[in-house]
Amino acid sequence: MAGLSSPANVSTRLQRIAELARRAPSMVLTTLAQHIDIDFLREAYRRTRKDGATGVDGQTAEAYAAALEINLQSLLNRFKTGTYRAPPVRRVHIPKGDGTTRPLGIPTFEDKILQRAVAMVLEAVYEQDFLPCSHGFRPGRSAHQALEALRNGMMEMHGATVVELDIQRFYDTLVPSQLRHFLDQRVRDGVLRRAIDKWLKAGVLENGNVTYPEKGTPQGGVISPLLANIYLHEVLDLWFEREVKPRMRGAAFLIRYADDAVLVFALEADARRVMDVLPKRFGKYGLTLHPEKTRRVSFKRPPIGGSKSGTDTFDLLGFTHYWTKSRNGYWVIKRQTAKSRLQRALKRVADWCREHRHMPVRVQARILGQKLRGHYGYFGITGNSRAVALFFNLICAVWRYWLDRRSQHRHMPWTRFQRLLERHPLPGPICVHSLYRAAAKP
Repeated sequence: MAGLSSPANVSTRLQRIAELARRAPSMVLTTLAQHIDIDFLREAYRRTRKDGATGVDGQTAEAYAAALEINLQSLLNRFKTGTYRAPPVRRVHIPKGDGTTRPLGIPTFEDKILQRAVAMVLEAVYEQDFLPCSHGFRPGRSAHQALEALRNGMMEMHGATVVELDIQRFYDTLVPSQLRHFLDQRVRDGVLRRAIDKWLKAGVLENGNVTYPEKGTPQGGVISPLLANIYLHEVLDLWFEREVKPRMRGAAFLIRYADDAVLVFALEADARRVMDVLPKRFGKYGLTLHPEKTRRVSFKRPPIGGSKSGTDTFDLLGFTHYWTKSRNGYWVIKRQTAKSRLQRALKRVADWCREHRHMPVRVQARILGQKLRGHYGYFGITGNSRAVALFFNLICAVWRYWLDRRSQHRHMPWTRFQRLLERHPLPGPICVHSLYRAAAKP
């Protein structure tokens, strides 16, 4: 299809926006929507996942693509004239490790395309403003980079006092009027802002009923992570950098990934002072910190001659951080899969094995292999080999258990299961993000 692939053209426009925003960090931008044309929407369509769940209209990506040019032109016209109506998001609930659920809002496929286009423009602007401490849902940044920056910073401090932040139901309690105020400081393009307002006011469809929450932005929307980053950039990042750090007696730094964050202090007294004012700071913007999960942790390096760490551990992004001795006898910070995340991952695979135990074994092996590779791709870091190997062994045990129960007459003892694994091998545990493997590359 002519013009469908025009990433270079769109990339050039985004670079111009980014350069303008970089050169004028205090400028309020008012003419951004002009960059969104039919080529821009085609690129937004290309970047939109085609295999996601459908929204309230039930329209699939395949159905939308059947008349793609007509649909995109109609979408562009409605967006530019202000007649686009943001449909309600379809709410589903995803189980969490603590037994509760996380609500996700699923937009329609067309809404995802327009949200992607607007997010591309806003991202070009705000990537010039966001601070290095922010890692979540940003181009060229990842959870592993956040974890490495955290580890390196604490190693340089020889340990620290860590404040774990836990914002209660952040995506549900974000205050739209505050978000609009934050956006006013940088982006006042009427067309863009009108679309954002419609998404903030769009209803939520659940159990056949549509409600209109006064707060929040649906977690799961394409643009929601960027709006969340803008919100916390003002509430936490800038405040910590401009107001907190200059008042500290010792070194301090912040690592944030979306709404997960830790504040790290060389001096415990500094940590205490900041922790005392955190509830008031977040409360000013309608947010509440969890009184039990927001905590101060002593994470000092143990004495050189000590045999045990004697300090607490803390979790971030699915990993438990702890002190241990290296092979050379030095105290180092390592990370292992958090117990809650290991249990959650194991339960998901166990549920899948139970539901699909009658599926052909070769198909089960292929899908389980994909699940294992996905686990290794995130948790396979240097120092976490034991936890990764444990996950592999537990998955093998779970698979054998459910294969053993799919027939009353044929059983699956370990000897038979080993022969099955020889015919249908599962990928063995591997540290995908290995420092040693990276160092060995020429």
